[in-house]
Amino acid sequence: MYGIVNKAIEDLVTENFGADKWEAVKQKSGVDVDFFLSNEPYDDAITYQLAGAASDILGLSVGQVLNAFGEWWILKTGKEKYGGLMEAGGSSLREFLVNLPMFHNRIMLMYPKLTPPEFKVSDATENSIHVHYHSKREGLQEFVRGLLSGLAKMYNVEVVIELLQTRDEGNTHEIFKVNW
Repeated sequence: MYGIVNKAIEDLVTENFGADKWEAVKQKSGVDVDFFLSNEPYDDAITYQLAGAASDILGLSVGQVLNAFGEWWILKTGKEKYGGLMEAGGSSLREFLVNLPMFHNRIMLMYPKLTPPEFKVSDATENSIHVHYHSKREGLQEFVRGLLSGLAKMYNVEVVIELLQTRDEGNTHEIFKVNW
């Protein structure tokens, strides 16, 4: 993953729990990087190590850490780093989610070595949509739930996010139903 991801984890921990907790997370993770360069690719293992260490240090489950990070990614990192792209995604939560499958095509222009997930949507109604998440990376479904929750907060919409299908149960990808 690109350094911007690891930097965002650092920012989330530092701003919500303090710089001392971030130092403890780095030490526990065994990640020996003084600062992450946003446009440089890093091994995915570093991100997983940071999430696991944050879980231990903060007394949260890895799922809770990933969920909080997903929201943070949308509400802080996304707005600060990709403001124009986020705004161009749509004028409503439903419109943004319908356009989500095209989002990473634009991001790949900035990060050419990106291995992005693929999102597809189905079963769109006036008040719900199914979001299909395909990725070579496993274990990130709670991050995606956090992304969806963050998008809802960005549009000031109350949502219920239901996981309909998961790779943990032998399926090929995750499917989330987002109701508003």
